[in-house]
Amino acid sequence: MENLKFNELNLSEGMQKALDAMGFEEATPIQSKAIPPVMEGLDIIGQAQTGTGKTCAFGIPMVEMIDSRSTAVQALILCPTRELAIQVSEEIKNLCRYKKGIKTLPIYGGQPIDRQIMALKNKPQIIIGTPGRVMDHMRRHTLKFKELKMIVLDEADEMLNMGFREDIDTILKEIPEDRQTLLFSATMSPEILDITKQYQKEPVLIKTVHKEITMPLTEQYYLEVRESSKLELLCRMIDAKNIKLGIVFCNTKRKVDEVTTALQTRGFSAESLHGDMKQTERDRVMNKFRKGMVEILVATDVAARGIDVNNVEAVFNYDIPSDEEYYVHRIGRTGRAGKKGISYSFIFGRDIYKLKDIQRYTKTEILPMKPPSLSDIEGVKQDETMKEILDVILKGQHTKYMAVVERILENSDDATTLDLAAALYKIAFGDLETRGYGESDLDDEEMMYTSGGMARLFLNAGVMDGIQPKNIVSAIASRSSMPGKLIGAIDIHKQFTFIEVPEKYADEVVLAMADFTHRGRTLQIEKASKKQKTGSRGRNKSYGGAPSPAGFARKRIEQKKSKRK
Repeated sequence: MENLKFNELNLSEGMQKALDAMGFEEATPIQSKAIPPVMEGLDIIGQAQTGTGKTCAFGIPMVEMIDSRSTAVQALILCPTRELAIQVSEEIKNLCRYKKGIKTLPIYGGQPIDRQIMALKNKPQIIIGTPGRVMDHMRRHTLKFKELKMIVLDEADEMLNMGFREDIDTILKEIPEDRQTLLFSATMSPEILDITKQYQKEPVLIKTVHKEITMPLTEQYYLEVRESSKLELLCRMIDAKNIKLGIVFCNTKRKVDEVTTALQTRGFSAESLHGDMKQTERDRVMNKFRKGMVEILVATDVAARGIDVNNVEAVFNYDIPSDEEYYVHRIGRTGRAGKKGISYSFIFGRDIYKLKDIQRYTKTEILPMKPPSLSDIEGVKQDETMKEILDVILKGQHTKYMAVVERILENSDDATTLDLAAALYKIAFGDLETRGYGESDLDDEEMMYTSGGMARLFLNAGVMDGIQPKNIVSAIASRSSMPGKLIGAIDIHKQFTFIEVPEKYADEVVLAMADFTHRGRTLQIEKASKKQKTGSRGRNKSYGGAPSPAGFARKRIEQKKSKRK
């Protein structure tokens, strides 16, 4: 099935205008398959990973069916975490931009409930919330669902992993039976299927099946960077790697235009390529790129289809693509004709999950990389200039300027030929400052770059202790300055747990969790050994220098004995 264009979905003028403003060109696979049946009022089960565009898959039809004349709550979206609730709320709000009278409200724990009660008096029609806080409002009768038309369980598998099954059951039993129920999950566990059997009516199963892939000969790297510093990093990478022909991929048309303008302002030869451009204009840009008259092409996935240029040196994923297949298509633009290409992906926060999905799908390794420093760029520029100078001397193209050099030396009492050569070199090499380097936080100690990306922590509690991801996430987020959304994988085993956190926060988290108690017992958390294999599971895996489960068991027995004494 070909992906649909949004203008083929019979959407309202306001919705089409909002999608244009958001810079979307084409529906993703999950959107193409899910939107039509949801618009028909059918229940669906959508099997989709984070970052595939599923929010718009249910958000677009949801906003379209809202009656703006009614002030009752008509749609409810349940999310596992406050971070996801905020993220979904922002995207739904963007979809409502040109739909007058539609209001949205995110409700979640950690925010004063009195403030939420006041906000509910503004009569929002769409509620995005976490199960616990939604239940709280239902008990207080500050949230009523008598006229609810649609409920969405977003990342249902994650909600079950966090222990929200009872809350979900309570909410689904108390809302009107005559409603549309949409469920989205990355996996289809027996528990998920039990929910669909119990609460959905003849649901349509929607699953995006990946095509068979052939990976190009491409070295793949990722760099962690804040959104505000991506442009600085891109400029440095182009200069440090001396890229003469590269493609930068963005997820939206608007971002393409912004990045292109910024690159041009900094002195790079860059052009845009996206779906809003006329075909003649796109052909003109592509011809210039093929001839090397344009160094950097900034494009969306749709516009870049069919690009067939053999000498592309590097591909930059300025935004992580919304679908794993898009990633394969992108990096396939480099490494052609038997040559080895290279790709760089810029990630931050939840992007690490998308990156792991891409690695699983492509069965390749994407390696972490440090950003180039200013001295790295200067070294490249100096080497490049030196080669040019030696080439000029070798070809004898400098002899006609010897008279000028002699005249400069005659007019200066102290200058030597070495001084003169150094000054001319400075003039030739001095364009580095025109790039605007040093204006961002790339060289700051607080920058979000790490050599290994994530650090692994070891916690001496597991399934036997009743520990759950929500206990760990809430404890870390409330005790340290690290946002909960930056926590990586949480692997809970029988007697212990591994937690991934960004390297820069690791020491702070260990210190902040020093007095962490669970069910009356103070737990211990520490950095796992560097030898610890990422994602290692089972009894036969090496635990490196981290204390083993047996070691912790002995320690706990000793602690009990000391207490008896």
